[in-house]
Amino acid sequence: MTIIAVDQLSKTYPVALKEPGLKGTIRHFFKRRYRQVKAVENISFQIKAGEMVGFLGPNGAGKTTTLKMLTGLIHPSAGKVHVAGATPFNRKASFLRQISLVMGQKQQLLWDLPALDSLRINAAIYDIPESVFQERLAELSDMLSLGNKLTQPIRKLSLGERMKAELLAALLHHPRVLFLDEPTLGLDVNAQVAVRDFLREYNRLYGATILLTSHYMADITALCERVLLIHQGSLIYDGGLDELLADFSPYREVRVELATPYNESQLVVFGEVESINGQEVRFLVKREQLTQRIAKILERLPVLDLSVNDPPIEEIIGRVFSLGAV
Repeated sequence: MTIIAVDQLSKTYPVALKEPGLKGTIRHFFKRRYRQVKAVENISFQIKAGEMVGFLGPNGAGKTTTLKMLTGLIHPSAGKVHVAGATPFNRKASFLRQISLVMGQKQQLLWDLPALDSLRINAAIYDIPESVFQERLAELSDMLSLGNKLTQPIRKLSLGERMKAELLAALLHHPRVLFLDEPTLGLDVNAQVAVRDFLREYNRLYGATILLTSHYMADITALCERVLLIHQGSLIYDGGLDELLADFSPYREVRVELATPYNESQLVVFGEVESINGQEVRFLVKREQLTQRIAKILERLPVLDLSVNDPPIEEIIGRVFSLGAV
């Protein structure tokens, strides 16, 4: 069952042009000129109920604009979008009860109040009966390991605890679709892992559909088998994460610790030298040449240690964006 359907969706913003100086200011006041900036251009995709999909792109690519159109916060300039059987920008109550948006850079909980007070407000907004509220509160707070933190003012919670409380507030009404925009932004490693574990478990228990944007690739690799890549407002890839990595990573990374330092000119015969840090060298070697090159390295260099890995996923995704197409 398709729960999110996007067809040729676009968003264009008019941006005022102003010349410098007094003359430009006067002209700008009486007769403004505009240029059209395309934030999102003709993107199309579908997401099935229960999927967890990563939505990736560099800053300014159009990710947040797309999420805002999917949640009805802004009206698209062109195209069609349906989420949970509704047109988002109509903002009907029946639609709003089925979705939730969590933005890592913005908070919905009141700063000086205990989280529990804000949660009670949310329960009233969504007409959640007291018995259901208590049941969901106990379940979600246990899953998020919040314990007695809910009775403390939000300002006294750590960043990780605040994000957990934000997730609890966003899920109190059990939405069918969850949009997450940088939910682990600024969190330490332990807090990031806790949020990922919670999202994975929530998806397993309730079959919620999750569309996740993040600059932390560990979020994507831990949660999403499928990714959407957006670049300069256009969708350039929609498919499996493993397939993307295989297509754009024809190299293996060979890390070598040498007994003595070498300069780059002495090492290029063994593969593309990606970096040299003292006696540690990082090569990129084509997969089909891997066995031959490793044998050559071991034969001709004083190797203390050697390891072979795939290049970091951040580098692979960055290579895709630098090409601008898949």
